[in-house]
Amino acid sequence: MSDTDFTPNEMMTIAASRALKNTDVCFVGIGAPSAACNIARLTHAPDVTLIYESGTIGTAPTVLPLSIGDGELCDTAVTTVSVPEMFRYWLQGGRVTVGFLGAAQIDRFGNINTTVIGDYDQPKTRLPGGGGAPEIASSSGEIFITLKQSRRAMVDKIDFYTSFGHGDGGDHRERLGITTKGPTLMVTDLAVWKPDPVTREFTVVSLHPGVTREMVQAECGWTVRFAETVEETPAPTGIELKTLRDLNARTKAAHAGGKSGEAA
Repeated sequence: MSDTDFTPNEMMTIAASRALKNTDVCFVGIGAPSAACNIARLTHAPDVTLIYESGTIGTAPTVLPLSIGDGELCDTAVTTVSVPEMFRYWLQGGRVTVGFLGAAQIDRFGNINTTVIGDYDQPKTRLPGGGGAPEIASSSGEIFITLKQSRRAMVDKIDFYTSFGHGDGGDHRERLGITTKGPTLMVTDLAVWKPDPVTREFTVVSLHPGVTREMVQAECGWTVRFAETVEETPAPTGIELKTLRDLNARTKAAHAGGKSGEAA
């Protein structure tokens, strides 16, 4: 694949990575959020501070971790603290500017479900659970979300509230005494979304190259709102694509049992 060709997943990861700043202290979720955060660190934000739930601070992994307990995170961290210190002092102490999360289910107000699909007592699917995400969602300065669009993932009503977003919309967070901003950005494989300043409903502000409004609606379980002016997401640059592909190649080699520096 050439630098002028890219997949929807590559577009999503790179678009999400661009949201992080060099000065951010980011609490990183495993999976798509981890990929986006590390691409930011390897490109435009080399001084971003990445924190993982296991207590690793300022980590700079050469490959993407399989879990928060991956030794790669501790090996490359500036320091590793206990989980209670991580949550009480760093997160709840207001020292994390961005929480970067994924979702199994999400609604129009950025409420996230990673617990169960279906009834809680008799679920169709039992998901991994929230881990630290509920605390990240309420205590981080703001929340970025990234996920692949589908009608199954983007639903009108989530089956379980794992991580609170904007609740029922409007000032719901404030009425509950939550002082942080909550979800301010969602990047999917089709579009970039931001919450309406009044209703807090996620609204499409940018379509990825080649994506139409109809394509976005077809993969969303609620009636999509579009901003008054919808822009086109800038395509990945050659450097961004090479950085992502090299990272994925190193990760594939490492997880297959090879050395992390090998190409796939």
